[in-house]
Amino acid sequence: MAKINADELTLKDKVVFINRVAKVVKGGKRFSFSAVVVVGDGQGHVGVGKGKAAEVPEAIRKAIENGKKNLVRVPLKESTIPFEITGHYGAENVLLKPAADGTGIIAGGPVRAVMEMVGISNILCKSLGSGNPLNVVKATLEGFSKLRDPGEMVRRRQTALALSER
Repeated sequence: MAKINADELTLKDKVVFINRVAKVVKGGKRFSFSAVVVVGDGQGHVGVGKGKAAEVPEAIRKAIENGKKNLVRVPLKESTIPFEITGHYGAENVLLKPAADGTGIIAGGPVRAVMEMVGISNILCKSLGSGNPLNVVKATLEGFSKLRDPGEMVRRRQTALALSER
C-alpha cells in the first residue's frame, strides 16, 4: 500500500478516549494520561493514534502525531462502503454494512468517530466483543483494509479474463 503524505491533506481530529493511568511506585502513585485519537480528512483518509503523557493536552498532541503517521485510504461508494465487511482485532469484531442514503451513521462511539473522520455518512455498524475503545477502532481500520475498490476489481478481472483467453 502506498504511503500517504499527511502534509498534503487537511486533517481533522477527534478524541475517542482518554484514560488516567496510575503507576504504583515507592511513595505513592504516579498518574499519567493516555489518549486515543482518530484523524481524517473526510475524503476517505483515516488514521488512529495513541499518545501517553503526564498532561492531557500533551497526550492528545502525541496521539494526533501518531495518527498522522498511520493514515490509510478507504475506498468509498458515494457516502457508504462498497460491501459488507467484518474487522477483527484482539477480542473485538466490528461488522460494517453499507446503507442507503438517509440512513445516517448507526454505530457506537469509537466506530462513529472513525466513520465521521473517513467521510462516511450512511452505514450500519455493530461492535461485537470486548468494547475496549482502542481495539474497536483498530478492528474498524482492519475491516477497512479488507475493502477493495469495485471499479479496480472489475478491471483486474477483465485483464485476467483477456489473458486467459489468449
